[in-house]
Amino acid sequence: MEFERKKKEDQPVLAICYDFDKTLTPDDMQAQGYIQSVGYDVDEFWKKTNEMGFANDMDPNLAYMYMMIREAEGNLVFNRKTLNEYGSKVKVFPGAIDWFDRMRAYGKEKGVIVEHYIISSGLKEMIEGTVLAQNGAFDKIFASSFLYNERGVAVWPAQAVNYTNKTQFLFRISKGVLDVNDNGVNDHFDPDEMRVPFRNMVYIGDSDTDIPCMKLVNSYGGHSIGVYDCESRDMTKVKKMMRDDRIKYFAPADYREGSELDALLKAIIDRTVTNEILENIHYKNQRTQ
Repeated sequence: MEFERKKKEDQPVLAICYDFDKTLTPDDMQAQGYIQSVGYDVDEFWKKTNEMGFANDMDPNLAYMYMMIREAEGNLVFNRKTLNEYGSKVKVFPGAIDWFDRMRAYGKEKGVIVEHYIISSGLKEMIEGTVLAQNGAFDKIFASSFLYNERGVAVWPAQAVNYTNKTQFLFRISKGVLDVNDNGVNDHFDPDEMRVPFRNMVYIGDSDTDIPCMKLVNSYGGHSIGVYDCESRDMTKVKKMMRDDRIKYFAPADYREGSELDALLKAIIDRTVTNEILENIHYKNQRTQ
């Protein structure tokens, strides 16, 4: 089977990778309509899900996906359309709607191709229904998803993305091997053949579940950013991640033009321009040996 792969570009590519829940939106996506529609209080739903997961040595993401399927029975038709509709109700942080195009445009001005990727333990089908995805914000969404039967009803997890296997998607992005079934992600690439070197990766997240990705990006010279709710201003998690050397920067999840986060990403784009000039000279010199 042949898979479509992204090729190395003539210009440098900066991949900005995002968690979703509490990074682009103030709350878990399931808590913004779905949980209430099946008759649960949000805290009660997650408590019951966690108890079931612990009792059965179950991956937390598989546990919540099972609960969603089970509790939908008799309440709603649990299909892709329904999940897209719940996704359309998900609220996003200030400025997020036009953030993605603004970053692409700024990168274009500087000669950098800016791409946006979601790497989330949330549901792909719900993310696809959000205003962000509908506006073409994302180059690719890597997230948990369901298998559907012949009637289109979700019956089983197709993908379960947890905090450790999130890291595989960074390698896929780096090599341009984006299809989750493409084993070419394990192929060897020389450093100058990487479509997106890790030094040109940004990972933006909000909590412990993002730490493996943050550490991986950091270790290869990339940029990890912790964000916190710009309304509550609760910096507890990002300050701990900074103390523990998990992130390089933190900022409020305010995506509006002129915000702290906006200035930070533009500075990273500016730095990418200079870095790549030097890296190209380095690889050119290596090839002359």
